[in-house]
Amino acid sequence: MTASIDAAPLIPRDALFGNPTKTGAQISPDGRWISWLAPRDDVLNVWMAPSGDPDAAKPMTADTERPIREYMWAPDSRSILYIQDKGGDENFLLYGVDIESGKETCLTPFEETRVMLVGGSDTYKDRILVGLNNRDARFHDVHLLDLNTGALSLVLENNAYAGFLADDDLQLRLAILPNADGGTDYFKVVDNVVEETPFKSTDIDDALTTSPGGFTRDGKTMYWMDSDGRNTAALLAMDWETGATTLIAEDDRADIGGSLRHKDSGEVLAYAVTYLKREWHALDDGIQAAFDFLESQFEGEFGIASRTDDDRKWIVGNDPVVKPSASYVYDRDAGTLTKLYTTRPELEGAPLQPMHTREISSRDGLTLPSYLTLPPTSDPDGNGVPEAPLPMVLFVHGGPWARDGYGYNGHHQWLANRGYAVLSVNFRGSTGFGKDFINAANLEWGRKMHDDLIDAVDWAVDQGIAQRDKIAIMGGSYGGYATLAGLTFTPEVFACGVDIVGPSNLETLLESIPPYWEPMVAQFHTRMGNPNTEEGLALIKERSPLYKAGDIVKPLLIAQGANDPRVKQPESDQIVDAMKQADIPVTYLLYPDEGHGFAKPANNIAFSAVAENFLATNLGGRAEPIGDTVKESTAEIPAGAQFVDGLAEATA
Repeated sequence: MTASIDAAPLIPRDALFGNPTKTGAQISPDGRWISWLAPRDDVLNVWMAPSGDPDAAKPMTADTERPIREYMWAPDSRSILYIQDKGGDENFLLYGVDIESGKETCLTPFEETRVMLVGGSDTYKDRILVGLNNRDARFHDVHLLDLNTGALSLVLENNAYAGFLADDDLQLRLAILPNADGGTDYFKVVDNVVEETPFKSTDIDDALTTSPGGFTRDGKTMYWMDSDGRNTAALLAMDWETGATTLIAEDDRADIGGSLRHKDSGEVLAYAVTYLKREWHALDDGIQAAFDFLESQFEGEFGIASRTDDDRKWIVGNDPVVKPSASYVYDRDAGTLTKLYTTRPELEGAPLQPMHTREISSRDGLTLPSYLTLPPTSDPDGNGVPEAPLPMVLFVHGGPWARDGYGYNGHHQWLANRGYAVLSVNFRGSTGFGKDFINAANLEWGRKMHDDLIDAVDWAVDQGIAQRDKIAIMGGSYGGYATLAGLTFTPEVFACGVDIVGPSNLETLLESIPPYWEPMVAQFHTRMGNPNTEEGLALIKERSPLYKAGDIVKPLLIAQGANDPRVKQPESDQIVDAMKQADIPVTYLLYPDEGHGFAKPANNIAFSAVAENFLATNLGGRAEPIGDTVKESTAEIPAGAQFVDGLAEATA
């Protein structure tokens, strides 16, 4: 088996974690231009071309420090907007680039400020509503921003609310306030004044499965994703004046996960449900015909990334999983599909592996939707079970109020190519599967949430997928916490662990959350434990891996961004220090110019180089030599270079 896997080509790290050739395609609302992200001097920037001549592209931005990862067209098609922070601090500012002159302007020129989009309009295309927390870091005041002059006008000073919803006339209609019970209160806004009494409230059970979905163009109907009186979130239409609601769609397996709206009326034309895979359901004959055509053209799943104002041209992405993803222009009138680019053409012909969907049972009867990827040549009949058990990496998602999904996954492909089975599990607390699944995780950090991961490990062993003594646990954010929990609470289960920006002490994590998360603190306390009560503080300490650092007996690799505003550097420092004081080996990578995860390709490549050699050291898989990758990154190694084969030599 090992010899067979070794015969497969080793996919270079650069091809998996370096800059994509192009990504993030969008079409301007007026249809004249196509844009995308692509490297400029090795840094991702926004490029633009006439829609009829993509080869005539030119760069529109010139960032030299950090990749631009989010951008959008202004509604009037006169400028491109993007957000950028400094060194991963998540204080995102909004920038605009005039497409005629090329002039770039910071539209929110403030220090220690994070911008949020409150509302856009198809009627008033030259302005948007933004929230700014430059007055009080905890709350975002709402401003009207003229996109072409940069003028900012205060609409509402905010001293309480977590968010707002506006209509197409850019009038605030809804204010959102987390309540003391961990749920959410919704208030109507009239003439920029918030009413005193909420017209709708949820408790903690529905807090993550109920949210407003926006207004129709005329402002008379508001859509909701709503789980009140049901388990999964349904799509409802509410008459704004009477409050009467109409059910549009629901699915017993999963929450309604998004919708496609009419460009003029704002009415729902289609909706998506994602249980194991995403399924689109059209409510309009024309959209159904478009979906049928796209499904006939593509292998794997497709998604609609961008649409013109007249809705006649779409940017469509295709993810075949076993081939690199690509983007296309779909002309609905001509019935044509024109390829724009392949995101990572260097992966053409690479041994990319299929992703298998699985349902795993927890010990107390929950169904855990999961995803499995196996190494090349290990599963000749393609049934998702290798010919012989393999070393395995349990890759745990962050959040924890998030989810894993189906599709191309760079980490799955990388680790499978190195010789590991890769398993990702939607443990209790993951979103998208109804409120009962989420709330089954309340106060279960490090306990039943962790039990789900152990149950998945046992399943993989019982199925003949994994070797019991060669299983690693790896993940970022909550996945990093799960890694630390795995090595402290169940120290003999895993052969090693890789923690990426994971919290080690839940008490200090809650003490150091960003100020703009303050309105959500009650929900954190309800779901994790309340450190302001004697019982809650005891629970949080019990579930904090830091206090059991002395129980770690297996190798651990920790990676941290120094500017992380969510899981701050002391979360990694303190468990590294505790392990060093107890003479327990630990390897620590620290990136001074990164935050909650690693944005710069050189840093990503260096991390993957160290991580795959760490895994090879402890599980016996394949690895490219570390080479100069760490030296070419900003990584510092405060501890443990000697515990990864080749790392000390590579950094000498």
